[in-house]
Amino acid sequence: MDGLLLETEVLWQRAEARLFERHGAQFTFEDKLTVMGTSAAFTGEFFARRLGYPADRAGSLVREVSDLMLAELQAQVEARPGAAELVKRLRGRVPLALASNSPRFLIDAALLSAGFSDAFDAVVSSEDVALPKPAPDLYLLACKRLGVAPADALALEDTSSGIAAAKAAGMACIAVPQFAETDVSAADRVIDSLEELLVEA
Repeated sequence: MDGLLLETEVLWQRAEARLFERHGAQFTFEDKLTVMGTSAAFTGEFFARRLGYPADRAGSLVREVSDLMLAELQAQVEARPGAAELVKRLRGRVPLALASNSPRFLIDAALLSAGFSDAFDAVVSSEDVALPKPAPDLYLLACKRLGVAPADALALEDTSSGIAAAKAAGMACIAVPQFAETDVSAADRVIDSLEELLVEA
């Protein structure tokens, strides 16, 4: 969802920067690349280390940044280039699922704000599985809920963590990285924008 379907990575960056400011630090682009696409547990532990807090502060930092992000999502959320058109073209022709490391309340808020509430046949969040991406659990559950075998499904991803999850699930994966610095070498194909798939669709 974040950075692939919706223009929410900039919102995450704003929320993360605000969190760091509250705690007397500066959130850098390197910090952004480190946590992008990772689990809440990883992010919380990283934030605690960066801010000089003990590990037991990780959970509270994740909750704080999630509250900041919710406020961002309740304003307008834009779709990434080609995303709305691609979903509209595929909807009803092939089963579609969204598999996100975000918690359900942030997914619901983002999809509602962007007008995608009814776009997917299945929506799977980090709360639905034992292990988030890069583990394959999210994609395996999404395929199960769609009633398709992973080998017959295609994942679209923008992070190395997501690509690893898709490949571990046995899926083909097309990478659409938002940032040039993202390692997408494990993907089966790399494209610059979802708009490229509109022509093929």
